[in-house]
Amino acid sequence: MALTRRQHEVLDVIRDFIDSQGYSPSLEEIGARLGLSSVATVHKHVTLLVTKGYLRRMWNQNRSIELIAPDPPGSIRLPLSGTIAAGRPVEAVPTDETISVPADMVRDRNNSYVLRVRGDSMIDEQIRDGDLVVIEERETGGDGETVVALIDDTEATLKRLFRDGPRVRLEPANPNMQPMIFPAERVRIQGVAVGVIRKY
Repeated sequence: MALTRRQHEVLDVIRDFIDSQGYSPSLEEIGARLGLSSVATVHKHVTLLVTKGYLRRMWNQNRSIELIAPDPPGSIRLPLSGTIAAGRPVEAVPTDETISVPADMVRDRNNSYVLRVRGDSMIDEQIRDGDLVVIEERETGGDGETVVALIDDTEATLKRLFRDGPRVRLEPANPNMQPMIFPAERVRIQGVAVGVIRKY
């Protein structure tokens, strides 16, 4: 995302300070170097740089600003919305992180997010424990699509979806695991997997 002139200046001050001191500056030190007396103004610029993916802030720590390497061309940042079970359902745990993903993997960036996979029930779909899946937020999915399914409004799981009359079958892509079958009213689709990212 494009930066304003002032945001460039704030970023340059932070980069220079870390290079020379070995740790990040305080908001007051950033303001002093830029001739800004308002810490609130500095805080606003730093927050925008965090939102745009140039900085990371570690909460509850002094001197908590950390530079992030620029994203590769042709990529966008999506929220990392927690962990999803590819195995037995677990409760998703939200985070404040964002992840850089290839832009061509995402059709609607405003309704897409990333989940970290836990478990190996989807290994035959090449989705492994620790992978990141890009999810397009949708309330429906076609038969055979890999979906985020919320069971009884409490537990989320990543499985292939099949409808069987009044029932829904959530099928793993692992021959060692059994499908999960529920009355349709107990299952709510939250999104469809559109991409996988693996870090080696």
